Amino acid sequence: MGTLPQKRRLIQILSRLEKSIPEVQTALDHKTPFQLLVATILSAQCTDVRVNQVTPALFKVYATVSDFAKADCNRLEQLILSTGFYKNKAKSIIGAAKKIMETFGEVPQLMEELITLPGVGRKTANVILGHAFGKPAIVVDTHVRRVANRLQLTQSSHPDQIEMNLGEILPKSKWTSGSSRLLLHGRHVCRARAPLCRSCSLFDLCPAEEEKRRAENRL
Repeated sequence: MGTLPQKRRLIQILSRLEKSIPEVQTALDHKTPFQLLVATILSAQCTDVRVNQVTPALFKVYATVSDFAKADCNRLEQLILSTGFYKNKAKSIIGAAKKIMETFGEVPQLMEELITLPGVGRKTANVILGHAFGKPAIVVDTHVRRVANRLQLTQSSHPDQIEMNLGEILPKSKWTSGSSRLLLHGRHVCRARAPLCRSCSLFDLCPAEEEKRRAENRL
């Protein structure tokens, strides 16, 4: 990892993805950093589409961090029921709101502080840092993990190690946009099942020969 040829190949990868995926804003609808925090917690094991169907009514009932900190857990659970794992999510959201009110006053802008919030790991923290505050941040979800491994940008399956590996070869100015494009590429093209290899802009740069052979056999 981190060799010059690897960095050059990644520059080619990013250049092509910038053309095929020009827009890299998060798909989660939000107006404030805390709304994005809530939406990201809700997105665990749930689609962004479903979360965006739930949050408009949710944010009408709870408009501020203070509102969430004082929320009735049962009522919150009912509002987020369709996102799945609603009991844990409600507990995390209320806990995060209380911690912000008691300790920070507003959503913190440091990784070390964000991950002290209930329900917030490095992935969620990086979403907030990159998309709410415009700071360099590498989001590693299942899509990024799959694409990074297929492209041999990492040899790890652990999100923290993948984040470290990508951080070594990605220019810091490209951390947020680059990882976002890897995520979107994985969601729409380099899918877990039946990846669209033949229409992939990275086909000749991709060393995942087994997946490419399977794609050929499906034709």
